[in-house]
Order: sequence, then structure tokens, then C-alpha cells
Amino acid sequence: MKIHNDVIEVRTKGRGFYDVTREVARVVGAAGVGQGLCTVFVQHTSASLVIQENADPAVLRDLEKWMSRLAPESDTYEHDDEGPDDMPAHLRGAITRTSESIPVIDGRLCFGTWQALYVWEHRRHPHTRRLAVSVIGQ
Repeated sequence: MKIHNDVIEVRTKGRGFYDVTREVARVVGAAGVGQGLCTVFVQHTSASLVIQENADPAVLRDLEKWMSRLAPESDTYEHDDEGPDDMPAHLRGAITRTSESIPVIDGRLCFGTWQALYVWEHRRHPHTRRLAVSVIGQ
């Protein structure tokens, strides 16, 4: 059984989706695991991970529009230490995922044809996000 851990830094430009599939695939390749599991964990409370369609960018735009209605920016939140997008980012993080687990088969991430892994940045301003990646298998 092999265990391989790494950290990926993702520089965001503000709110939106950032495809990290290739970076995570590189970690899986470096792990030398043929069959196993890759877990990715975002080390932040105002960003999340999502496995979503990679073919039609309208899907990601519609998700962002939906989320903006669900957790809007307003001046009614008590927590606004870092601006009006602070608490909405935490709300978005609370209802989305901080980790994803992807099977590794034949040394590769086992995504479906139209799937990719994204960091979903919930803040308006650029940030550097850290992803802890663990690969376990044989």
C-alpha cells in the first residue's frame, strides 16, 4: 500500500471556478498508484470544491448565478470583517464541499467524459488557495 501527500496552491482572480484537474492528476501520477483513491481537501472556509461539467461553460455560469441568489451580498450580516462578500462566502462554503474523493484506476483519475474538478472561489478578490491532496492505493 502506498500513501502519497502533496499540497497544490491555486491562485484565483476572484469569484468563479478554477479547473484543477490537471494539477491533481499530476499528483496522482507522482504517487505511482495504479488502483486507489485520491482525496482533495481545500484548506479554506470561503472556497470549496466541486466536480462539474467541463464541456459547456454555461453550466458554471448558471451555478454561480444560482449561488448568488442563494447567498447574496448584503449589509445585513453580522460578520463582515473583510467586506460585504465575507459572510456570503462562508455561507457558500457551508453548503458546498470542502473535499472530494476520486477513484484512481490504471494510474489515472476516474472522471466521467464531461467531468472536471474545480476550486469554487467564493470571494470577489484574488486569493491563494491551498489544496491538500492524498493518494492511497497500490
